[in-house]
Order: sequence, then structure tokens, then C-alpha cells
Amino acid sequence: MNDPGQAARELGRLLTRTEAAGIADRLLDGDTLTTALKAVATGKRAQARRLLVLVAPATSDGQGTHRYLPVLRAIEGARTISTRLTPVWTMPGHLAQSGPLTSSVTRLIDSARQSVTCSTFNFQRTSALWTALHKAAQRDEVAVRLYLDTKAADGNGQHWSPSTAEVAAHLAPATVWRTKTFDRTYVRNHAKFLAVDHRLLLVTSANFSWSAENNNVEFGVLIDDPNLTETVERELWEAEGILYEQVS
Repeated sequence: MNDPGQAARELGRLLTRTEAAGIADRLLDGDTLTTALKAVATGKRAQARRLLVLVAPATSDGQGTHRYLPVLRAIEGARTISTRLTPVWTMPGHLAQSGPLTSSVTRLIDSARQSVTCSTFNFQRTSALWTALHKAAQRDEVAVRLYLDTKAADGNGQHWSPSTAEVAAHLAPATVWRTKTFDRTYVRNHAKFLAVDHRLLLVTSANFSWSAENNNVEFGVLIDDPNLTETVERELWEAEGILYEQVS
């Protein structure tokens, strides 16, 4: 690919607002491109460099790395979206007066068009997400990814809590990851969130269970921010194989 326009489009899809701003700020501080690219997730640095060079090839006018600034600032601006925050509650008797209830989260999954990524400590068959995620995983256009705590699922001996293998079988062809030992210490997955279409991010105290969705007092925040959502997802992607192992 030698078309600068196409390269610019690909670069815009590749970089988040934070990454584009980070590269530009470092270049303005006098850093080399190699150093500036440390603002980008490790797995994307080589591609980001290649696309930047295609978008703004070297010239003889002495601009140096500053020639990359216009496209980086354009990506930063285009990616700047006002963040919207909504409280999400679980309360007995549905007493919460602000925001939707945790039990309504299945609607987010049902409306997914591209992807659903989620993480939980405890996943039970009583959860409404047990069915909603299964349905989403059967849709060819939706990629479902789930992170689980191994001991919570495989080490409790309770028939009402499915094992990681049972979760993977139920959600097939979704990708299911479970925690493993790191540096001789067992890793506990206590992150509880749901990301939809790389845009909507629900961070919540609730596990995936009927009681957490209906009978406990739980609180979460639904965040409409693609930059933050992509960043959260990427953190776990890059931990795969290190802190997590895929469930066959």
C-alpha cells in the first residue's frame, strides 16, 4: 500500500485519541519517533510507524518528525468524543431512583453489532448473562470474549457454578480465558466489566449471578467512550498468555 490517503485512514482506525496525542506531545518535546511510539500499545508500534511514514514521507525542508504532527492532531481531534456516564444499580425492590438496573444489561448485549468483551470473578447459570452471551456468541458478526477466575469456577465444587470448560462449551464459539499462575503466584480475576462494540463500557461491582443482578446492592457506571473502552480491552488482550490461558 503506497496511497497516503488510505494509510491515513488505517492510522486513524489504529490509534486511540490518547495514543495519537501521546506521540504528538513527545515529538514536540524533541523525542525521536522510536521514543514517541512508546505511547502506543506494544503490538501496534511497528504498524503505526509504517503508516506514519506513508502518510508523511521524509522531505528536504527540514521538518523532521514534526511532519507527523498534523495527521496525529487530526486523529486526536476526530477521536475526541464527549464521555457520557450513567449510573447502574442493583437494589432489592428496584428502589434505585437513578439510571437503569443491572438486570437490564442484557439489552446491551442483545444490541451488540461487533463485539462483547466481559470479565467477572463469579459466573453462575442463574445470571441473565448466561443466556444473553450464548445468544450473542451464535451471531456470526459478533465476537464474544470472556475472562474468568479459575478457582472461582473450577475450585468450588458447586454444581450451580459452571466450570471454565462448561462456560466455554456453553458460549462456543466465543473465546474464553481463565487465570493462571504468574511468577509462582495464582492470579485472581476480580475485574468486573462489560464492553460492547468497543464503545460502551460498564464497570460494576456485580458478579454474573441472579443475586448480583436482582437482590444485592450493587453499583456500576456505564461509560460511552470508545477510547477508554478500547484501552481497557487492549490491557487484557495484551495479558493473554501471560496472566490468562485460553479454555479449549
